[in-house]
Amino acid sequence: MKITNVEYFHLNPRLCDRYKGHEVRFSGIDTQTVYRVTLHNGVIGYGDERGHITLSEQQISALVDQSPFNYLGASLNAGLMGALYDAMGKAIDEPAYKLLGQKVRDRVPVAAWTRPATPEDFASEITRAANEGYTIFKMHSDARHDIIEQTRAAQEVAPQGFKLHWDLNHNRPSAAVLRIVDELEKFPVVGFLEDPFFWHDIEGWRLLRSQTMLPILMHVPQLGGGPEIQREVADLYMIGENGLGNSIRRGFAAAAAGLSTVIQLTGGTLSKAMAMHLGAVVPNVSHATTLDDQYAEDATGTRLEISEGSSPVPEGPGLGVEVDEKILAELAARPKSELPRHVGLLHLPGGTTYYTPSAPNVELITGFVEGNVRGIRSEFWNDDGSEEFSRVYEQVQKEGKVKKT
Repeated sequence: MKITNVEYFHLNPRLCDRYKGHEVRFSGIDTQTVYRVTLHNGVIGYGDERGHITLSEQQISALVDQSPFNYLGASLNAGLMGALYDAMGKAIDEPAYKLLGQKVRDRVPVAAWTRPATPEDFASEITRAANEGYTIFKMHSDARHDIIEQTRAAQEVAPQGFKLHWDLNHNRPSAAVLRIVDELEKFPVVGFLEDPFFWHDIEGWRLLRSQTMLPILMHVPQLGGGPEIQREVADLYMIGENGLGNSIRRGFAAAAAGLSTVIQLTGGTLSKAMAMHLGAVVPNVSHATTLDDQYAEDATGTRLEISEGSSPVPEGPGLGVEVDEKILAELAARPKSELPRHVGLLHLPGGTTYYTPSAPNVELITGFVEGNVRGIRSEFWNDDGSEEFSRVYEQVQKEGKVKKT
């Protein structure tokens, strides 16, 4: 059994209608790459991932004439690995999880997602996700928004048992994080804290884990995972985006230590299907984040069902979902979306507002690191055709940040 062809397609799917007017905030999310792997017997495998990824001729040549089974447990591009497992599963008429290990669950908990938002927009997203069947929601914190006010807004609308997965961006020293965690602990809706400290601050991680009951999640262990597990720095470890082979090894190592994992494979339905197959075999999976809830359209023409917080592991051959070639061609032919002219606005709690060319650099403007300015707010002002917008836009293009007078 040989690979005869490897292709990739850059897609530009539309985002969900709820994001109209928020194109700047979601810049880059509306791009995907779909991979198509063809075997000598006519079997075709598909996979996808977020972003426009390019394979070199050398990378493609290295795959052609090889058996796809040579790549069991490899760590190539996430979407390419999905296509290979889709092809292998179809070739033997078995679901992909049977090539990964023993199945331990039929459904995998899944998390909704959005880009950093105002408290009002965040509350709307929580309501949307709960109505769609989610019980977990991941969002990154952001220096332009008040994480406590965002959490309070979520708490007010979240149904009982709904949990927030806060990603704190691994960008601050402990002195800037501990007070935030102390406040977040007061909200029952907060369920997980990802990357609270710099990744290399092992002692900071250990200290926080010893002082909070909130589960702590590490995304990219700088020592490889094993040393961090031995040093008891986190309760959960991220798998998925660091390579499929690495994910399987880290997932089983964490489980052997009595710890859990979170799967992150960002893309459309194909990517989510691959995440479900990985989640079918790795013990102690807490949940998976895939971003499929961001798109109004998909190369498969469908989305996996969500109910009571989880999605099913597909049982069909390969990934268990099929690509619609007509939709694939349409999304590949569509030009990449262009952002409207815009200006960033940063509102400080004392009443000062700054205009910036795009997303404001809060630490540069205020001197405070992320999370240490209560009441801060930010928004984008898209070109509305007004003379005022044109005046401000031209000024910030020339001067950078401009203090509103």
